[in-house]
Amino acid sequence: MIKAVVAGAAGRMGTRIIHMIQKEAAITLSGAFERADHPAVGRDVGEVAGLGTTGLTLAGSIGEAMQGADVLIDFTTPESTLDNIRHLSTTGQALVIGTTAIMGEQEEELNRLAQGIRCVKSPNMSVGVNVLFKMVRDVAMILGNDYDIEICEAHHRLKKDAPSGTAMHLAKIAADATHRDLDSDAVYERRGYIGIREDKEIGMQSIRAGDIVGEHTVLFAGTGERIEITHRAHSRDNFARGALLAASWVVQQPNGLYDMQDVLGLRERKHV
Repeated sequence: MIKAVVAGAAGRMGTRIIHMIQKEAAITLSGAFERADHPAVGRDVGEVAGLGTTGLTLAGSIGEAMQGADVLIDFTTPESTLDNIRHLSTTGQALVIGTTAIMGEQEEELNRLAQGIRCVKSPNMSVGVNVLFKMVRDVAMILGNDYDIEICEAHHRLKKDAPSGTAMHLAKIAADATHRDLDSDAVYERRGYIGIREDKEIGMQSIRAGDIVGEHTVLFAGTGERIEITHRAHSRDNFARGALLAASWVVQQPNGLYDMQDVLGLRERKHV
């Protein structure tokens, strides 16, 4: 039985992960925590998640929650996730990261620390989205630079970062597959007199409205035709299921940094 802990357990993703763990036979919830000043700290975890009494108390620190645990599932903030991996780098426990918008020096430190433990980090834990990643790579490699690439993503009005981590990863996949430089070729929104579209542009559009869970469309437009590949998430349970799949998988792996392509066996293997 795998003993899992949920970080940010009172948040939207945290509560859904707790719900999904309760349905899994191979994983048990051994702990959960929030920031020390969160008003839910000290309450029963099940009551916080809307499940009724579980007998587990919501902790106010990772050290308290991780005692005797195998793996931490973390969908929080870049700062919190970095603090959490710093702690786990001293204990050797496994980690699944669904946190987005980790960039720059934070990402460099996180990736370095992840090499010393068992860690899965993915911009999106959904199985369907990870199939989308592979499809976009394959289509982009086939079409090359003869087709314009545009990416549109939509999320709920409370999402703080834009474009989404998933959209940025899709753009990077498309850029790498067509030998473009995302730093110079990405165009974020368009307004005013912009002139004609440059051949190597990768357009990025973001929508924030209502309670949209998550939608991503990659458009390949050529002369006389276009291909659109879309993924729509109807609930956060897709991300929670993927996180539990990653947790079950990573505890059996050697130390290293992995992603959902590894978990699902979708990683492109190089022929020797």
